[in-house]
Amino acid sequence: MVERTAASPESDSLRGVVASRMSDSPTAHDGHDEASASHVVTAFLRSRGEVLLLRRSDAVGTYEGQWGGVSGFAEGRPDEQVRAEIREETGLEAAAVSLVRAGRPVEFADPALERAWVVHPYLFDCETREIELSEEHDAAEWVAPTELLESVGDDRETVPELWTAYDRVAPTVRSIAADDDHGAAFLSVRALEVLRDRAGVIVADRSDSEADPAAEWDELAALADRLLEVRPSMAVLRNRVNRTMANADDRAREAGRAGAPAVLESALSNIDRALSADADAAATASDRLDGTVATLSRSGTVLEALETAEPSRVFVAESRPACEGVAVAERLAETTASTVTIHTDAAAAHVLARDAIGRVVVGADTVRPDGSVVNKAGTRALAIAADYEGIPVSVVAATDKVSTREDVNLESGARSAVYDGDAPIDVLNPTFDVTPADCIDEIVTERGALAPDDIAAVAEEVRELETWRSP
Repeated sequence: MVERTAASPESDSLRGVVASRMSDSPTAHDGHDEASASHVVTAFLRSRGEVLLLRRSDAVGTYEGQWGGVSGFAEGRPDEQVRAEIREETGLEAAAVSLVRAGRPVEFADPALERAWVVHPYLFDCETREIELSEEHDAAEWVAPTELLESVGDDRETVPELWTAYDRVAPTVRSIAADDDHGAAFLSVRALEVLRDRAGVIVADRSDSEADPAAEWDELAALADRLLEVRPSMAVLRNRVNRTMANADDRAREAGRAGAPAVLESALSNIDRALSADADAAATASDRLDGTVATLSRSGTVLEALETAEPSRVFVAESRPACEGVAVAERLAETTASTVTIHTDAAAAHVLARDAIGRVVVGADTVRPDGSVVNKAGTRALAIAADYEGIPVSVVAATDKVSTREDVNLESGARSAVYDGDAPIDVLNPTFDVTPADCIDEIVTERGALAPDDIAAVAEEVRELETWRSP
């Protein structure tokens, strides 16, 4: 059973602006008791910050010509039915999508149809944008979710309550804080989506009330402040939020588009910029990954580089206590021709000493101004062991991961992940550690490979992004 999450305060939106889509056949519910609610599932497939919209064809019995998500009647268990609908309506198999979360159901009545609906919303991340439409739809588009909002998008007619359904599964400050499964780059994009979605709601609300740009800016600045501190060890999240707000401030002054419209425009462009920077860093790294390499934990950028390079062999440390390295090893075994070996974290130095490892490659949550790197606990030990064995260490990270702060707040995991017994034992479960700059050979970025000594200049660049907070 998947976890269901209620909408949180920071994700409030225009309830009832536009929303979820149900896929049915013309005769599927003949004789249905109209007094009872029809349960449907709606899945939002997310790729590169956008979601898939499908236009309903004349082969369906309701809401023909309107846009919605992947949807269908919840026959039996919604959590199982939603995957069946994805396969039937897009041609995507289970391996191509991964569940992010399920949201609290949306209940509403449609007077025109004299019908009550209960929509079960889901959000999935999607590996590909290549889909095969079923006869139930005649067009598909990938769009920013804010396109669902009235007066924000291209005036698409959507199924009822589509935005409300999306809002129930959209990223929030709370979901970013609680996410221990994804890397800093991934979470930084989710933070920009939070800003984008809230700015979109405010823009849409302008049609119903007189605009107050100063109040809009204050609200979005307060939200940005919360995002800046939600994951204190992740410089990339801070830098990308700061860039979005700084660019919005510049746009507002130059084009007279103060308030929410400027933030919305800036968030959209900076999501694209962030995704491109991460992809470019991965592409640069892939050019130097051949032979046998070692890694640990889960970095989306490193994973992309390894999948592109397909080195002959990859050793992956399991990365306790969450063991996210196991999922990385499984993914590489499925998507590449590399021979993949999973091993315990404690065996990392032994593996480097025994096997002919050509390079250690890791990600970074933060690169400090002195060139040292904050990453998943275990990175320091791996890099020190590699340095001892004369094995080069490459850190793959976009320059947005460079911090302006000398000191970094290192997060810790739950005590119970290490020990849940009753003995009076102190427990250490650091989530991150710091790898010294002299154990790192290069930091591979979208600009190319940088030496640790080059990082101070990059830190000064990103420091300029913080000026939007100045009075």
